Amino acid sequence: MSNAQPDSKPFLFFAASLASCGAVCVSNTFEVVKTRLQLQGELARLDSSAPRPYKNVVQALFLILRKEGPMALQKGLGCAFLYQTCLNGIRVGMYEPIKNGVSAALAPRPGSSSQGPNMLMVSILSGSIAGVLGAYAGSPFYLVKTRLQSSSNFAQIGTQHNYPSMTAAFRSIYKENGIRGLYQGVSAACLRVGIGSPVQLVSYDYCKKFFSSYFDRRSLAAGIKNADNSFKTVLCSSMMSSLFLVTAMNPFDVISTRMYNQKKDPVTKKGVLYSGLFDCIVKTARTEGFRGFYKGIFAHYFRVGPHTILMFVFFEQIKSIKNRYFSK
Repeated sequence: MSNAQPDSKPFLFFAASLASCGAVCVSNTFEVVKTRLQLQGELARLDSSAPRPYKNVVQALFLILRKEGPMALQKGLGCAFLYQTCLNGIRVGMYEPIKNGVSAALAPRPGSSSQGPNMLMVSILSGSIAGVLGAYAGSPFYLVKTRLQSSSNFAQIGTQHNYPSMTAAFRSIYKENGIRGLYQGVSAACLRVGIGSPVQLVSYDYCKKFFSSYFDRRSLAAGIKNADNSFKTVLCSSMMSSLFLVTAMNPFDVISTRMYNQKKDPVTKKGVLYSGLFDCIVKTARTEGFRGFYKGIFAHYFRVGPHTILMFVFFEQIKSIKNRYFSK
């Protein structure tokens, strides 16, 4: 049997897009809950009289289910598919090619006495680049997804845009603010994914190496040679990676959700609540304190955990199938 050829860039984009779209079918439910929890009590102190119908992840999930029906927990799913294709098709699918390119660009020239690039820094930089590119490409879809998910007929949480459909949302936003309107909040999105992406990808990379070695040693100690530990390795690596990701990204996820959901003044075309990214950070910190940045963190983990696990499991399996049946 000949060795499998390295995966091409188009295939990696396709595999990452397909894997993330499969994963979001499960995780979108908790994305709806997370969005509502992050917008609840926006710019309101904990002791204020602002309405807070959602108490926690489980209560919020069943409240939405009871008041709005099961389909409400899959609001914005169409946009989520498009967003995942743009974001993770680039972020995950292009991570290895970008890392190879960055490593080659930073490699010492022939005859130079300098050492090669630090691979940890190369991985972090590559993850950030891939994340920012993916976030920028998918920003209009995340914008519409957030607004569709925040819409509720029983709880007025955040700005209620009340779009009847995804296409109606795009038409309305474009009519009011043009192309710039579709990229509202893109700076927060790029910061969110620019930080979260390297944390997830680099931690997954290192965890995968650790667990692969660990399970191989366990198998050899048990007298099992050439054991297939790939599924256990991917599962454990994904679980650990999602913990690192949620901890690092939740503050920026809150900011991103609020920037996307806020209404724009029809005359000035500026945000009604926030003039920009840093204004949103400062106002949230002053009004809600440190806890405000970690609103919805448990819903975020229930969303990111299964999504990360399923995405990487699907991604690795798609690559495995391709290498097994289509590589020469």
